[in-house]
Order: sequence, then C-alpha cells, then structure tokens
Amino acid sequence: MTRKKVRYDEILPNKDQWPIVKLSQNRVGFIKKVADESFHQLLTNGTPIREELETTVYKERIRIKANPWKVDPADDLRFWNNIKSELAETAQLTPEETQAKERELMQTIILRYTEEIAGSFKQSYYRFARTFITFGFARLLNATRVKGFLSLFSRQLDLDDKIQIVGQTEHIRKLAKKGTVVMVPTHFSNLDSILIGWVIQFLGLPAFIYGAGLNLFNIKILAYFMNSLGAYKVDRRKRNPIYLETLKNYSKLALMEGAHSLFFPGGTRSRSGEIEKNLKLGLLGTAIEAQREMYQTNADRKIFIVPVVINYHFVLEAPALIKEYLKKTGQERFYQEADEFSTSYKMGTFMLKFFTKGSDISVSIGRGMDVLGNYVDDEGNSLDAKGNPIDTRDYFRSGDEITEDSQREHEYVRILSKRIVEEYHKFNRVFASHLVAYTAFKMLQRRNPTLDLYGILRLSDEDLEIDYEEFKEAYKKLRDHILKIHKEGKVDVANHMKKRATISILHGLENVGMYHARRPLILKNNKIIIQDPNTLFYYHNRMEGYELEKYL
Repeated sequence: MTRKKVRYDEILPNKDQWPIVKLSQNRVGFIKKVADESFHQLLTNGTPIREELETTVYKERIRIKANPWKVDPADDLRFWNNIKSELAETAQLTPEETQAKERELMQTIILRYTEEIAGSFKQSYYRFARTFITFGFARLLNATRVKGFLSLFSRQLDLDDKIQIVGQTEHIRKLAKKGTVVMVPTHFSNLDSILIGWVIQFLGLPAFIYGAGLNLFNIKILAYFMNSLGAYKVDRRKRNPIYLETLKNYSKLALMEGAHSLFFPGGTRSRSGEIEKNLKLGLLGTAIEAQREMYQTNADRKIFIVPVVINYHFVLEAPALIKEYLKKTGQERFYQEADEFSTSYKMGTFMLKFFTKGSDISVSIGRGMDVLGNYVDDEGNSLDAKGNPIDTRDYFRSGDEITEDSQREHEYVRILSKRIVEEYHKFNRVFASHLVAYTAFKMLQRRNPTLDLYGILRLSDEDLEIDYEEFKEAYKKLRDHILKIHKEGKVDVANHMKKRATISILHGLENVGMYHARRPLILKNNKIIIQDPNTLFYYHNRMEGYELEKYL
C-alpha cells in the first residue's frame, strides 16, 4: 500500500519574520543581554563571587588538561591562567578594589561563555543546508535502486519515503503560529540533530534554535550543518556554576524572544537504548521560568512543549553506547565516550551507507502541552484532565500577583518531566526490530533465572540459540499485547507490525542492527541465533516500560 504524501507550506514564508532570524540580526545585543542577566543572577544567588571564580578556574584547568577537544579555543589555557593570576593579585588590593576586580573577572568569563554558546545562524547558509540535505539524502536513497551515475539524479524516491513523519503534525504547525514551541525529542544517535532539523523544515516550521554538544563541532561537515540549522553550543564538560547559569539564561531569554527551541531533555544520547526516563531538569526549567517572566510582564504569548519520539531500526553508535552503559552500571572504571564521527570522512561514509540501506526511520510528533504538562488545543488553550479550559497564569500566582517561587517551580519541572516521559511511551512507534530483540533477550533471561544481567551477556555460544517455533509463539503473544494497547492509545506501531507474524518477524530480523559488523540476531536452520548479546540487550531495552514481561 502506497503511503499518501503530504506537502507542507511554510507557516511564515517571509523569513525575516522568523524569530531565529531576528535573534541572529541582534546577535551582539542578545549576547550582552544574556551576559548581563547571568551576572545579575550570579550576584544574587548567595554564593560569594570569589568562591564562584575559584571553583570555575579550578574546574576549567582540570578540563583542559584531562579532556581537551579540537574545537576548544587556541588560547584556552592562557585565558584561564591569566584569570588565576589576576585573581591572586587581588591580595594586594583594598577590599573595594578587590570586589571591583572580582566582578570584572566574572563579567569577562560570562561574556566568553556567552560568545561560545551563541549560535551563528545565517539565512543563506540555512537555505543551502536545507537544499543539500533534502536533495543529497534523497539521491542517496536511490543509489541502490537505480544503478549507475544517473541514480544520483533519479526522482524515484524522496527523503520522506525514508523518514516517516507521523502524529500531530498539523497541531504543531498551528501552535507555532500561536506561541513559542519547545520540541523535546528522544535522543539515540548523533544524527538526531540533523534529522530533526530536516523534519522542522519539512513541516514548514521556522528554523528552531537547539543545543548541540560542542564535541560535535570537531567535525567540520557536521559543524556547518548544525550552525546552518540553528544550533547553539553546549559543552557538557563544563559543570561550573558560571557556565551553567549562562547556558540557562541563553535558553530562557531566547524563549522570551519567541525563538522556537529544541531540547534533548535526556541531556545526551541514551546509553542503554531505553527511552529516557530520568530527564535533565535544567533546560526544561528555563521554559517554566521564561513563561512565568512573560506573565509577569503581561506578555500573552505561551510556550508549548511538544514531545517527539525518534525511531531507528539500528543505531550506528549502539555497540559503543551499550558498552559504556554496562561498564558504568557494572561499577567498573569510567569508559570514555567513543567518538564514532571523529572525522568528516567517517560521517560522510556512514550517511552514504545509512541512506542506501532499506531501513526506515520514523519521527512521531506528540500532542502539545503547556509548561505544566497540561494538553493544549489547536488554539493553544490549556485543558484540564476533563478537557475544560484552564488559565496557566494561576499556577504562578501568590494571592493576586504572579511571583517567583523557586521551590514551586522546581516541583513544576518535575511534573513536566514526568509528563514528557509518559508521552514518549505513548507516541513511541514500535518496530518489529525492537520486538524481536526484546523477545529473544527475555527468553534468554527466562531460561537462566539464576543469572544476573552480566551472566546472561557471558553465556556460551551453544546457549545463545532459540528454536524458531518457540520464538515465534513468544513473539506473537507480545505482539498481540502491543496491538491491544495500541488500540487503547498507549503506544503507536509501525504498519509492518500488523502483518502476519512470520512476515513481521522476518522484517525485524532483517533490520535489527543491520549495519553492525556482528548482527544481534539471525535466523539459520530454523534457529534464532544470538551473535552479539550486548547489542541485543541495547535494542531490547527500547521496549522496556510496557510491562511486557508479564505476557511471556
């Protein structure tokens, strides 16, 4: 059955009206605004300035020595040594002079951080990146279908034949006209940022700003596309209070300026392969702060949270990610993150192979919520559990006034985080590859009830075979339950999941981990053979959270 294609018009054809364009046109002024706000917040947080400075210098010098990156500024060490020297020299100054010098040093650091974080979006670059991704990736899709040089120019397939966008697509378009959208996707691969960037433009939405790991800017081709698609830089090595406050204010003030934003609330790629359940609260908190501050200034614009679930049959980084997860949970030494995309060549080679495989990707757009996790309608009105309109201003009132209450807002962030995780599971689109992995791994565990996880992963080859008929019966039981809760609106499923069990199983086996050197599962001589228990565990984890184990 051929899927009906949809084409979306741009909701703001005049790109000069895009919030991200206005932000980039006032880049210098916005950077100053973020720096001033961060300085003010740090002065009023109750921690002495000198303590903040000493902590920051100490942590930064350790970072430079222990974990340097190519993207780091050439003067990094010299800058922080100078800050340390100038701080030491204050011992010769009067108390008034010392206070002034400490403030000056803090402002210098904040400004440096803000300049580093700030995106450099340009309309011309965005147009080129959009055209290149749409044309280039779509041409790659045809490379294995139309032989020879002409395959690059075939129009047999478009990119949306590969990437299926499902869910509340019209809803998010309507919300983007009414207020500021914060898209919060799951995060499994380094490809996610470029993928979501393409999805945003395909849906006819203005470009979003989004935080991308600074390490990804080591790769020139990836850095170009991320800059072009609206990225600002997030350095997860920097855990000092000054940097974190600056990053938080960059996000908050951009939202207040109306810039649609993309957060990966899991903070980083899922190491286990499981849908994120413990979200980072920092950036989510900026959405709540921004909404409250806009209400305080009588701004009517609302911020809408839209969960998005990305589904791949395979993730290039899976072997390295699950190895890191297992080492961490096994309480062994810290495993430094493998950089699978360490060069532009590796990135390009992967994309070529990825897009010429037959494996599909789906992006599920969830229903919009306000910053308290209440659903909103197409007009942006918040609704209670019974569908009645509610005024979110009331959540920020103390008496008749809208006030700041950090303890209250911290609880709101926790509530919002929980709601996002619930929506992830609801809009997750189950692939057969996920379910065949889940079935096989759970059958291993049932066979070996006395072994812990690490014992299961160390089973000998002869213990890693499952009779196909036995496997099929277990798979059918689990699939029947998945289809049942799908009808109840508790999960989504790919169309191939509704085909006969034998066809669905073969589809899953053909696609699960299809790019890895060792496939997690293969079918041979009427046996399901597990070739790589680690990556099998990774793909199995995608189906955790649905209590499926009860149905085996």
